[in-house]
Amino acid sequence: MPLAIIYKKEMPFLDYVLQKPSYGWKDDAGVLIKPTTIKILKEFFSRLNVIKSRKNWLSVFSWLKVFCLSGFFVLFIIFYLSWWTALAAFVYGMIIMGTHGTIWHHRYCTHGAYKFRNSFWRFVTQNLTINVIPEEIYAISHHVHHSKSDQPGDPYNAQAGFLYCFLADVNHQPIAKDLTQVDYERVKSLMAHTGIKANTYSQYLRWGSYVNPYRALLSWILNWSFWYGTFYLLGGHALAVSLFGAAGFWAVGVRTFNYDGHAKGQDKQKEGTDYNKNDKSINQLWPGIVAGEWHNNHHLYPKSARSGFKPYQVDLAWYFIKMMHWFGAITQYKDNKKQFYERYYLPHKNAEN
Repeated sequence: MPLAIIYKKEMPFLDYVLQKPSYGWKDDAGVLIKPTTIKILKEFFSRLNVIKSRKNWLSVFSWLKVFCLSGFFVLFIIFYLSWWTALAAFVYGMIIMGTHGTIWHHRYCTHGAYKFRNSFWRFVTQNLTINVIPEEIYAISHHVHHSKSDQPGDPYNAQAGFLYCFLADVNHQPIAKDLTQVDYERVKSLMAHTGIKANTYSQYLRWGSYVNPYRALLSWILNWSFWYGTFYLLGGHALAVSLFGAAGFWAVGVRTFNYDGHAKGQDKQKEGTDYNKNDKSINQLWPGIVAGEWHNNHHLYPKSARSGFKPYQVDLAWYFIKMMHWFGAITQYKDNKKQFYERYYLPHKNAEN
């Protein structure tokens, strides 16, 4: 048996489930490697090279969507910018796209914070907005993020700088291309509830991904066609182009979130606001209000369907989940608000008094 396989068997699964960058996660002393800008960019373009390896297809696919949406954004600015399209783009890009990302990718695909009644409601929720982020890139790497938050191996460790986080979906988040069949089955178990059909192991070895490229392409075409047609019927090309452009703005902006959400690698936690002291995550007013991303609360209770625990912490994602539960589309959810008050908020408040 190859030594590499023996070594991996001795390591926790989340230590090697992601494709290791050429510059590595940490040095021989266990210290986080902070690659230079040149090294990060070299890794980025190397992993977008499908001629070098077809297994790079998913990263190319993800950024192709960003490129296409950026084209819509340019058209929006040049031809369709007005007060009403700007307002529509703001609401869609800042609130609707952000909240859906929290509902679908974050709280469901990664953490399984709630359960759907059936696959129909799961499919509807998945496609409530313009399709942008591949589920496997987000979900698997996010498990690693929580396991190694702000430690070497965290795929978007803010301490390594902005670009390290911004390009993480290509450089650090894809799954490893050389997993054993047993380990690939573990990847499948983490993704099974999402409804995304998995490659067989032989297909995984060919494509280097959980999702099959042909199914991913078909899903993309159908999703974008449906939403462009719907927006066109509601407001013509002006609305359709504006909202697709707004999705492009979000697609770029969301790649900055974890850098900001972990205080740019600095210690910025506030007493009485940020109760999780195990990493550098912070609660931020703007991401919290527009997307339900009260990030420090989330790191306290990652499997909670609600992260806006305090009265002022608006949580649109939670309101949607609660509404879906109210009319039966969601059968159960986890809510840790009570535990938050009992273990953190009330003891801190009593200590102040």
